[in-house]
Amino acid sequence: MTTTAVTWNDELLLQLTWHWEQQLRPRLTGLTDDEYFWEPVAGCWSLRPRGTTTTPITGGSGDWQIEFAAPAPEPAPVTTIAWRLGHLLVGVLGARIASHFGGPPVDYFGYDYPGTADAALAQLDGMYAAWVAGVRSLGEDGLHRACGEGGFETLSMAALVLHIHRELIHHGAEIALLRDLHAHRS
Repeated sequence: MTTTAVTWNDELLLQLTWHWEQQLRPRLTGLTDDEYFWEPVAGCWSLRPRGTTTTPITGGSGDWQIEFAAPAPEPAPVTTIAWRLGHLLVGVLGARIASHFGGPPVDYFGYDYPGTADAALAQLDGMYAAWVAGVRSLGEDGLHRACGEGGFETLSMAALVLHIHRELIHHGAEIALLRDLHAHRS
């Protein structure tokens, strides 16, 4: 019986890169601004032009602001594709690239949110590439290093990497479903 040595850094990256290349990124191709901002139900959280938001808290340094509340209401509002991509750009990827891989500082209040689907996808592609490069740079030893991030203080970088990959897969699936619903609306 032949055994193959497992390189965990490669395995963790394969989890995300396969999903990105085979499922998520192809499903985002052709995303329109109409889909990006589509609100399937009343009361959605979205990105909105500055000064037109309706939530108690908004973030964003540019012309577009993201809506949220703390604590989030129960049940949490449905969010648009624009909101979900904003969350991926800032809270999932951007902040982690900044804190673990030397990227520029990113937070919900100071981010310049994209006002078009094309701009959002371009930013997502850049963040994805930076995340993959950062994870690759960890090597095997870096995966064992303590993460030190709030909520992950006692966990390894591998645990954070797995969490971020779950977030990308989870929110990516939500975005794909919203695109399906938009295509089949009456």
